[in-house]
Amino acid sequence: MKQIQCIGVLTSGGDAPGMNAAIRSVTRTAIFNRLKVKAIFKGYKGLITGEIIPFETQSVSNIIQQGGTIIKTARCPEFHTPEGRKKAYDNLLKEEIDGLIVIGGDGTFTGARIFSQEYNIPVIGIPGTIDNDLYGTDYTLGYDTALNTIIQAVDKIRDTATSHERLFIVEVMGRDAGFLALNGAIASGAEAAIIPEIITETDQLEELIHNGFRKTKNSSIVFVSESNLAGGGAMAVAERLKEKGYDPRVTILGHVQRGGSPSALDRILASRMGVAAVDALLDDARSVMIGIVDNEIVYVPFSKAIKDEKPVNKYLLDVLKLLSI
Repeated sequence: MKQIQCIGVLTSGGDAPGMNAAIRSVTRTAIFNRLKVKAIFKGYKGLITGEIIPFETQSVSNIIQQGGTIIKTARCPEFHTPEGRKKAYDNLLKEEIDGLIVIGGDGTFTGARIFSQEYNIPVIGIPGTIDNDLYGTDYTLGYDTALNTIIQAVDKIRDTATSHERLFIVEVMGRDAGFLALNGAIASGAEAAIIPEIITETDQLEELIHNGFRKTKNSSIVFVSESNLAGGGAMAVAERLKEKGYDPRVTILGHVQRGGSPSALDRILASRMGVAAVDALLDDARSVMIGIVDNEIVYVPFSKAIKDEKPVNKYLLDVLKLLSI
């Protein structure tokens, strides 16, 4: 194994609160270990176009509290091609980068795994996605902040729902994962959460109506995951409720969930994972994601993090049902 002397760091895919804290942690941990560190701007796109600059300690000053990512992020179809990855590798050689840390989600890690195999370059992943959908880690960067953003918004919606005795359908992000919807519903005192993980087992909306939904409530809030698997999203659920005689209002929270200053939990998690990612490179690890399980750092092979499905704790569904009576 070639000794690591220079680490590259990039953020890819959707932004998530805590990415800057992770960049800060990687940079300062590398410098502490007498390594050079270079920031790659705009994710894999910047790796292909050569948008790479050295980072020093002061480069990451005063960023731990900032949302988004100071080194930007972008989708990069060209990295899906062998020709694009060859350009990326040539730029790594040019910049004398011999280890790479990528911060992102499953798409980021899929590209990293292929790249590492093709060019024998050690790559370590830090999970940065508000969806919390990566197998092998209890939490991903940005999830806690997004969850708190959702709760703050729904608390305000609840005021209007109560004043007008309304039924509100709130759509949250998560793609095909229901973690934000389910835990957001519990934390905000909602009546139900329609999530993709159980849509094949039962028609959740029909079950709600059958059980006397809203009979004793002067207001109700139902969470819906944005996934088409979750009843077609909030608009489709609202249309079905109208057919049953209800008069719902729809709120789609959208990209407000991705922004904002990271929570304390996300800042601490990002700091720990950044240190662990540099340590992993120094320990000759490769093609692994840094995870957190029972508050302990773990290494998760990219193959498992990407391919294995992260299950929702169905006990939480029972908690939500019980507390919504």
